[in-house]
Amino acid sequence: MIAILLLLLSVLLIILLTVKLKVHPFLALLAAALFFALFSGMSLDNVVKFVNDGFGITLGKIGIVIVLGVIIGAFLEHSGGAYKLAEVVLRIIGKKRVHEAMGIVGFIVSIPVFADSGFIILNPLNKSLTKRAGLSIVGTATALILGLMITHVLVPPTPGPIAAAGIIGADVGLVMLVGLIIGLLSLVVAIIYCKKMGSKTFIDPNPEITEEVIEEKMKEAPSAFKSFLPILIPILLIVGKSIMEFNLVEGQEPAALVKFVSFIGSPIIALIIGMLFAFLLPKKWDNEMLATSGWVGKALADASNIILITGAGGVFGTILQKSGIAEVLADALSGANLGIWLPFLLCAAIKTAQGSSTVALITTASIIAPLLLTMGFSTEIDKALVVSAIGAGAMVVSHANDSGFWILTQFSGIDVKTGYRVYTLGTLVVGVFAALCVYIASFIF
Repeated sequence: MIAILLLLLSVLLIILLTVKLKVHPFLALLAAALFFALFSGMSLDNVVKFVNDGFGITLGKIGIVIVLGVIIGAFLEHSGGAYKLAEVVLRIIGKKRVHEAMGIVGFIVSIPVFADSGFIILNPLNKSLTKRAGLSIVGTATALILGLMITHVLVPPTPGPIAAAGIIGADVGLVMLVGLIIGLLSLVVAIIYCKKMGSKTFIDPNPEITEEVIEEKMKEAPSAFKSFLPILIPILLIVGKSIMEFNLVEGQEPAALVKFVSFIGSPIIALIIGMLFAFLLPKKWDNEMLATSGWVGKALADASNIILITGAGGVFGTILQKSGIAEVLADALSGANLGIWLPFLLCAAIKTAQGSSTVALITTASIIAPLLLTMGFSTEIDKALVVSAIGAGAMVVSHANDSGFWILTQFSGIDVKTGYRVYTLGTLVVGVFAALCVYIASFIF
């Protein structure tokens, strides 16, 4: 109970510092992490180690991806390519359907691509679509990240669901089918939710860009096809890598082609290639674009803020993981007789406590696997539903200890209070709805 109380106080401390006292989120997250570590009785040596590990490991995974994504976004914006692309997409889908478009795109992209990377890649498109449609970034950005999160936790070959399926002993194809059905139903709820919440809070995706400026950029803009390549190419490369590795037989030496595709399909290399395509967007090339005072320099200045906050979020998440709070919550819930709701609640508690959906999925699957027969889950469909219940729990809830929360708020210009009110609540709504779908399905099959 002390650990849970400390977690709640830590989250309240972050909200107080960032919202009321206007403290930079980097300092607020660092303060919350140190507050939890010291008052939970963690040794001083471990506090220093976990702070360093949390910052380094988080940025080792996502830091360069953030930088490359910001550079691609800068070239798309300054060249006018993002607005050209938005014009074509809006002509097809209509100005009133941006939420649907971003939710569906996120849902598809996150099956092979990590949610954080997918958001960074698609953020320029979302911002330009939202600006041209005159909508609030709150609703469209949340629709994008919820779409990404749904398949991230429910549909293999994303690492979390596929690892959970392996631990539970479920058929991967069946898990994929069940995850897709429940995910699509959840996506409908997510889009309705985002449209409603977006209409209540207006935040301009690019307040410094006026319609006159956009029209001027459009005159020199590249074609929509050319503008789409920096976004499409990285996605295709990452998808290719996932397909190749998914079909690889365990213990088999990968062929040269598989190794090459795995290399160019890694998020960093894929985004470097996407960045090179972005360099082709300006009609007139000027080396000043790559200078400190040019497009790249300004993009890196913007990225530094996002990187620091994401790293500090990693520190907070790592401190929580190493404190053992997830195990405390697991022990408290594992003895309860809750049927199909047990894996959901267990995973939700672990996710909320330590931030990582993948860690929550794997940890919960490891706890539930020995209890399957005792709980009456013996058939293949039972196991697939258990994996989906765990996946639904892995959405609940995303807050300050989750890097995705900070990538959403910082890339979209959404303040922390609004992030909690819209995105954190959104993960709760969609996650609970997905669990309810699993519960209903357990009576049908």
